[in-house]
Amino acid sequence: MSTGVPLETIARYLDTVLEIARIPDYPPALNGVQVAHRGPVRRIAAAVDGSLRTIEAAAAEGANLLLVHHGLFWNGLQPLTGPHLARVRALLDADLAVYSAHLPLDAHGAFGNSLLLARALELEVSAGFARYQQIDCGVRGMADLDTTALVARVSAWAAPLGHHVVASAIRPGHRTRQWAICSGAGAQVETLREAVATGVDTLIVGEGPHWSAVDAPERGLVIIYAGHYATETLGVRALATHLSEKYGLPWSFVHAPTGL
Repeated sequence: MSTGVPLETIARYLDTVLEIARIPDYPPALNGVQVAHRGPVRRIAAAVDGSLRTIEAAAAEGANLLLVHHGLFWNGLQPLTGPHLARVRALLDADLAVYSAHLPLDAHGAFGNSLLLARALELEVSAGFARYQQIDCGVRGMADLDTTALVARVSAWAAPLGHHVVASAIRPGHRTRQWAICSGAGAQVETLREAVATGVDTLIVGEGPHWSAVDAPERGLVIIYAGHYATETLGVRALATHLSEKYGLPWSFVHAPTGL
């Protein structure tokens, strides 16, 4: 095992592999190193969210690099007071660095959340899905499956992660012949339009608004809500595994489900 790797070395590698400079994202994502430390990196922790809960758990496990999908700044500019200060103080006290990757991770050809979920569900990917500017955040493909059986398959996958899967109305005998996956908050206006335009009949997402389940049957869709948190555990875990193998660093996953 390595005695340590400079944070700059790991960050430079991740920036390149994930194409941080090229992949578009929402400004609060602030992809890349969000908090530096004195280093070097000795142990990695991976988590979906950069919360006080995951920061404290990562520090307790002896990690000094926290790899997250959702970083520290989703609420935009804010003063260093209250919960925001508590997170920053905990990071500095533990000398814990934070690296965040949002859409660059979703869109990645090896570590993407939707891609990895498709593989976990034994679905064969044939195209991209969930277009955002010039990138596809999700995936889609062909199948011939009883949709109720597919819901059961998704439920069996999500249960160990603490999520109870629900689905929009399924008419008797409905079969999934064209499916798409968009992890996280995947049931959005644009995503449903794209699903209809590309002939998708079954859409697997993390979560969505109430109206999406109302509209789905009228659009000829079944939407399977597999959990925002659950569907976005895959990418950070795969990325941490890759870094561990490349640099000889131990790593662990901080499981902090939100219930959504």
